[in-house]
Amino acid sequence: MDSTVSVRNITKTFILNRKQRKIQNTDEKLKVAVDSLSFDAYKGEIFGLLGPNGAGKTTTLRCISTLIKPDSGDIFIDNYSVIKDEDMVRSNIGFLTSDLKLEEFFSPNYLYDYFSKLHGVDPETSEIRKKHLFERFGIDQFREVKVAELSTGMRQKAQIAISLVHDPDIIIFDEPTNGLDVLTAKVVTDYLIELKKQGKTIIVSTHIFSLVEKICDRVGIILDGKLKAIGTMKELLKPEENLEDYFFKLVEGGEQA
Repeated sequence: MDSTVSVRNITKTFILNRKQRKIQNTDEKLKVAVDSLSFDAYKGEIFGLLGPNGAGKTTTLRCISTLIKPDSGDIFIDNYSVIKDEDMVRSNIGFLTSDLKLEEFFSPNYLYDYFSKLHGVDPETSEIRKKHLFERFGIDQFREVKVAELSTGMRQKAQIAISLVHDPDIIIFDEPTNGLDVLTAKVVTDYLIELKKQGKTIIVSTHIFSLVEKICDRVGIILDGKLKAIGTMKELLKPEENLEDYFFKLVEGGEQA
């Protein structure tokens, strides 16, 4: 099976300022956020990147999405390098993260049209797609409401719709259900499954075991920037074991795939 996303031996290091060193209780001035990480994601699957806060999940997704460059290694999106072919990579992906905020002064309708034009989507296609996404996420009645006045859940749904304006084949979500109520979280996870059925490649990062077990075809477990295990639930878990049990065995150093 050919991979649509191929992460090859990437490493990313950050310089820690004095405040960061104090928070992390370390004298080290460098933090290796991602350490020689490799994995593949395939067409028509949801791949989960599971790990605690600070494990390197967000850094990995930001490298995949061309927001930052790895210090070494490379990532290929449909055979395009994130280092050499940034523009082609960006045209093929949709990226959602809580770190990227919608401009609060504008409405979802205005922002959708703006990003649609930015991606070069023709007006007729844009309107058809906007109608589908706004109806699918219940944004219609809030389309002219300023982002600042939307609920957290509605902001998240608007962010998802706007990140998908160009109908990308590869979708990358950093903590897709973080901070959402149970109803909104279900809307989001149901849509991820729907996108998978359309043949999209979806990568999600999360620290929620139940989310991985529910929607992911395969999972990569990342600890301290290193990939400790990768596979399907059937491949990784013993019959009597759940993902949470397996994860904490890895944390405690009990086994490594």
